Amino acid sequence: MELTSSETLVYEWEVVLNDYIFLIASALLLLELIRYAFKKVLSWHLIGDAVTNFVTLIAFLVISYGLLAAVYITAYYHVYEHLSLIKIPITWWSVAVCVVLADLAYYWEHRFSHRVGVAWATHSVHHSSPYFNISVAYRFGPLDGVYPIFFHIPLVFMGFNPIVVIFSEAVVQLYQTLLHTEAIKKLPRPVEAVMNTPSHHRVHHGSNDQYLDKNYGGIFIVWDRMFGTFEEEREPVVYGIGPPLESINPFIVFLHGFGRLFKKMKNSKGFGSKVSLLVKPP
Repeated sequence: MELTSSETLVYEWEVVLNDYIFLIASALLLLELIRYAFKKVLSWHLIGDAVTNFVTLIAFLVISYGLLAAVYITAYYHVYEHLSLIKIPITWWSVAVCVVLADLAYYWEHRFSHRVGVAWATHSVHHSSPYFNISVAYRFGPLDGVYPIFFHIPLVFMGFNPIVVIFSEAVVQLYQTLLHTEAIKKLPRPVEAVMNTPSHHRVHHGSNDQYLDKNYGGIFIVWDRMFGTFEEEREPVVYGIGPPLESINPFIVFLHGFGRLFKKMKNSKGFGSKVSLLVKPP
């Protein structure tokens, strides 16, 4: 597959964006660790949890790039070449529109990951840390790269170039990386009203009853306001899942979600009941 000059440019944007965000995130993580030390809450468990987060990232990348990338790209280009309604040229405007639509698609993908058992089995890895810092942004489950294709391929069907769609998905994900922090409290009210912020994303990671299944947005929080899933940060957030995952063993962290799901299925009586666990809310 030979890329056009405009496709190559968008691909180069994604590479540069990935690299810069990772460097910024690494610097911010170091500052966060220093902040923890000054507050006298830095512990070996917290450091081990951060290391585990990056180990899950490596495992996720091996699965995603080793097994899924070819299928992902092939499916996008097949739809684009044979099934797309039109071919939207690559311009600044089309890229900007695609990013907004990719964020809307991400909202529904993210909501699906919380409300469907087999999807939560992989996404719960991201939520299982009892801490909230930049490293948690890199905490992934084994199949986190599978479900996005079903929610973003409609953008290719609409006529957006696959490279533009992939770039837009990356922008949505990378934006959220910098939201995983307790160092920033609340931003100015107009920003909090429209954009996803660290405050809104802390709510999303909360296991407090009023915070469960809230604030699914990626870049924009307006989707949550529109679809009834918004919750403002009011009381202190308790991070993690229920029951809590105490381990920082990367292997256990990476696979615990499916382990819990299979255990529930094993203990459930009747074939129908077992299958329902795959689709009903956890």
